[in-house]
Amino acid sequence: MSRSPLITLAGKETLEHELKYLWRTKRPEVTQAVSEAAALGDRSENAEYKEGKRLLREIDRRIRFLTKRLEVLKVVEYSPEQEGKAFFGAWVELEGEEGDILQCRIVGADEIDMKKNHITIDSPMARALVGKAVDDEVAVKTPSGNRFWIVNKIQYKPFT
Repeated sequence: MSRSPLITLAGKETLEHELKYLWRTKRPEVTQAVSEAAALGDRSENAEYKEGKRLLREIDRRIRFLTKRLEVLKVVEYSPEQEGKAFFGAWVELEGEEGDILQCRIVGADEIDMKKNHITIDSPMARALVGKAVDDEVAVKTPSGNRFWIVNKIQYKPFT
């Protein structure tokens, strides 16, 4: 399954900041460290040199990924017409069958953060939520069977 190209403005800015940091700060630091390690002599048994080269490859791989990914991303802005319904970027509060409360935000695949309860638009939960309003019932397919939720709140700014 391919990743959705959707992203919030804040998510895109975070990726751009990471790319800038890697390119302008981290890569030059590692390149300098590799040069210094190479100057020490025999590279075949030089752990600092080998580790630096490995780290440089990882940084270059991430830079390539971010550069290509940023080219295809589409920023989804909030629209007042979305108010009252769950769409991309919405914070949604749900109540489960046992009374358990779940708050989550629907974001792009590049913004998933379980600590912040950010779920991807491509997830079963988000797909079930899109277009729903307050007091709607949502059925989410899980490995252990369908799980039912009631939408308590929808807003386009973080819950406080």
